[in-house]
Amino acid sequence: MATDNPIGEYLRARRELVQPEDLGLPDLGGRRRVPGLRREEVAMLAGVSADYYVRLEQGRDQHPSEQVIEALGRALRLDGDGVAHLRKLAIPTARRRRPSRRPERVPAGILELLDSLRETPAYVYGRYMDVLAANPLATALVPYYRVGINLVRASFLDPRVGDAHGDYERVTESSVASLRALTGPDVDDPQLEELVGELSVRSERFRQLWARHDVKPKRSGRTRIDNPQVGPLELGYEKLPIADTDRLTLVLYHAEPSSRSAQALALLASTVAAADEAERPVGK
Repeated sequence: MATDNPIGEYLRARRELVQPEDLGLPDLGGRRRVPGLRREEVAMLAGVSADYYVRLEQGRDQHPSEQVIEALGRALRLDGDGVAHLRKLAIPTARRRRPSRRPERVPAGILELLDSLRETPAYVYGRYMDVLAANPLATALVPYYRVGINLVRASFLDPRVGDAHGDYERVTESSVASLRALTGPDVDDPQLEELVGELSVRSERFRQLWARHDVKPKRSGRTRIDNPQVGPLELGYEKLPIADTDRLTLVLYHAEPSSRSAQALALLASTVAAADEAERPVGK
């Protein structure tokens, strides 16, 4: 998976996803040999020479200026996250932060916080989207929110993802785009290579999505979760970067006060608390 030309791969992948008619380009006739835009069309839209754009895609020039990055972003219809990713890829390799090889550890204070949140599902995932910590309510809400589970792998290989979220297309797209956002240009990271290699062998859909080079950090929003114990819940979620860590993220779920989902979440929390109390040794 490692490449000597990450910026060229990204430009080519994004170029193939843009249709000429979406940009009002004239039909020049003839059968297109490649999907999406031609190189010369991207160059024209970005206001650079075709020769210079070819050098970028071929890796003969890997460090375009900020002005060129912004122009390419407009030409390829990149959103803010896509332009930011292109900007990172343009940073000379010697100046990039090398991927950490240290084990991912959740700060003790965050672990205490998770334990104290008895009515709020909460978990922590790391830079490869492995679940590193989760409180009992999070695991009761979604069974694969459990320490040791990789959320990207689960999205493609665990049928419980479809049971919980239903929208398989959206979940898989989001997980791959989030992994790209977390790892950034660190494509030579051995742990990332292992994960991508495994999923590329086991899932055709993963191969297709990974080849798109979509980049979209996971952010706060709303979702629907079907829970086998209390039924469907409409929940908000907050994704908070944990300070002084290497891309660890705290995720919290919450329901609208007095809603049916709030009542269902409270019922689930009471069920978890009762189970915990039943398992606790006498006198503890």
